[in-house]
Amino acid sequence: MAKLIFFIAVQILLLAVVSSAGDGEDFARTMDRKLLGLHKKEKLTHFKVYWHDVLSGPNPTSIMIQPPVTNTSYFGAISMIDNALTAKVPMNSTVLGQAQGFYAGAAQKELGFLMAMNFAFKTGKYNGSTITILGRNTALSEVREMPIVGGSGLFRFARGYVEARTKWINMKNGDATVEYSCYVLHY
Repeated sequence: MAKLIFFIAVQILLLAVVSSAGDGEDFARTMDRKLLGLHKKEKLTHFKVYWHDVLSGPNPTSIMIQPPVTNTSYFGAISMIDNALTAKVPMNSTVLGQAQGFYAGAAQKELGFLMAMNFAFKTGKYNGSTITILGRNTALSEVREMPIVGGSGLFRFARGYVEARTKWINMKNGDATVEYSCYVLHY
């Protein structure tokens, strides 16, 4: 606890030093959109990936780091993920990247999650690029829509949405495969 307090105190001190430097008038400037490639025509890219949430076995890709408040719902639980994104439903199909982030039980009366994750692509044209998804996922609904709030690489300045559809779930251990149909506007 003492180390945490010391760490926070150092961070506050550094923030105070940085924020007091200069007169504050030069922290932002107007830029030419062409410097960032924003003069190009925006593209709409659609792709489909399969998200494999593995809670069981010797190599889970989703681990609960905070248990739920009660044992009657998932509310309050937080799980970190590093889930494979594949080209087809079977887990042994071509891996396109990883879904990295977390989901948290955010609903008391239904199975609803706050999803915060990056789809980090590791093959093909989009290798090294990411999209960031942040939204509500009512997992028992047939189709869930969540916003794409940003991206990097070829998806820099991305926006859009994803539609999630559960393709397979093991009700005993929680393992699941979810289809993500992604609609991304980017330059």
